[in-house]
Amino acid sequence: MTASRHWDAHKADLAALGERARLRVLNPRRGIDFSSNDYLAMSSSPRLAGAVQDAIVRGVPLGSGGSRLLRGNDPEHEVLEAEAAAFFGSEAALFFSAGYAANVALLSTLPQRGDLIVYDELVHASMHEGLRLTRATAVPAAHNDAQSFDDAVRAWRAGGGTGQIWLAFESLYSMDGDCAPIANLAALAERHEAIMLIDDAHATGVFGRDGRGLADGLDGRADTIILRTCGKALGCEGALVCGPRVVRDFLINRGRPFIFSTAPSPLVAAAVREAIRMLADEPERRERLHDLVRHAERALAPLGVQPTGSQILPVVLGEDARTMAVADRLQRAGFDVRGIRPPTVPQGTSRLRISLTLNATTGDVDALAAALGESLK
Repeated sequence: MTASRHWDAHKADLAALGERARLRVLNPRRGIDFSSNDYLAMSSSPRLAGAVQDAIVRGVPLGSGGSRLLRGNDPEHEVLEAEAAAFFGSEAALFFSAGYAANVALLSTLPQRGDLIVYDELVHASMHEGLRLTRATAVPAAHNDAQSFDDAVRAWRAGGGTGQIWLAFESLYSMDGDCAPIANLAALAERHEAIMLIDDAHATGVFGRDGRGLADGLDGRADTIILRTCGKALGCEGALVCGPRVVRDFLINRGRPFIFSTAPSPLVAAAVREAIRMLADEPERRERLHDLVRHAERALAPLGVQPTGSQILPVVLGEDARTMAVADRLQRAGFDVRGIRPPTVPQGTSRLRISLTLNATTGDVDALAAALGESLK
């Protein structure tokens, strides 16, 4: 019997990735956390665990049993959405199982044929997937360049474009740690009567009043939709789309990633409710994190690591193989630092992504800085 050739092309592709030092594998957690998005160390909080235990006692089920439009719409989902809208100041909120699904739903559902989407060139892969499915025209703008957004809008209008304009960007970029010029983009949206789609995933919980994120203050505007994930600083999972009520209603009726997905666990919804309360009740978590960020910026500065003003500090090394070798040395030294390669980041910008969380101490940061200095030699 001849050997099967069904998977030859796939094996060849994996081999090619390996030759370029780009083969991904799943590694277990090990060492001190310098890679997660659990910025406030809330995922292991006894308070969140207690909220889940209390929900179980109240009879809240683990599984939803179906999509929200069938039998999966649990009271915990609706209470969470009401409380989230009240906390952030939006007219309405809609809970998704993941930020990826939410971004795909937003960009593939809301912009219509004849519209224009101008998006930052470094937006998350989930936004790119939504852009791949959209019926609107989509054009990139230079990263964090409000003038580039404006130029794209003006060029489209000059070419006869008459539809709705959408501006898609992140508030805090997960691989560079830099922040968008939100005020300038908000002014641009007003000037062109555009709608902003803001992914506030990495800023929610860390910045803003009581952790409302970098987009804090824009909720309630008719021209603004804000995505806030629950699996990062909030320590849970899922995502909340906050915006006008018509957006919620339209996604429920037209958003395929929402309509045809099993609803998130009601127990997770109960945990997210408690996490939002914790943002307001425990401001010391944010204060400790910002202190840790300032300490890390000082400790890593002698190594040429540039401060970003956020909890994400990239160490750009350029070459894929060198990046992964340095990451491996750090992991063997007891520090969970991961290497990031294309296509996640642009060609030639492979990097270590140092993520600062309350799972590490200032002493851990100092030890990491010493190990990194040795590993870079």
